[in-house]
Amino acid sequence: MNRLYASLLCLLLAVAAMPAIAQEKPYADGPVIVVNAIKIVDGQFENYMAYLNGTWRKVQEASKQAGLITEYHVYSATAHNPNEADLYLVVTYPNMAAFDGIDEKMDPIMAKVTKMNYKQADEASGKRTVMRTLLGSELLRELVFK
Repeated sequence: MNRLYASLLCLLLAVAAMPAIAQEKPYADGPVIVVNAIKIVDGQFENYMAYLNGTWRKVQEASKQAGLITEYHVYSATAHNPNEADLYLVVTYPNMAAFDGIDEKMDPIMAKVTKMNYKQADEASGKRTVMRTLLGSELLRELVFK
């Protein structure tokens, strides 16, 4: 019976040591980027850019100061057909863990910057649909070579 226990103990120790024996990955998980593809309604480019340079930018700056994001950018694009984006809004988060409880972290920032409650913020979002269409979002994680 002691031999059986000794064999099981050896097997458990070997399994526990496997991660230490495993080869290390040549990369590490890096920051996480959220890319929003935006199609601007004809004649609304300047209005939408004014919104981005105002409220959106203030929220991003406050988020950056709070350590929730590391950077943000707006990229223009040449759409090759009517279904492609004119703008890309790109926000970088330090890691995937930044998304844990993100609403609870962002709500006070949004309320402070916009001075709006949930209902007002929803209405304002609906009003932006006359300026743009969100074509989609993509979540990307950078893989950083060691």
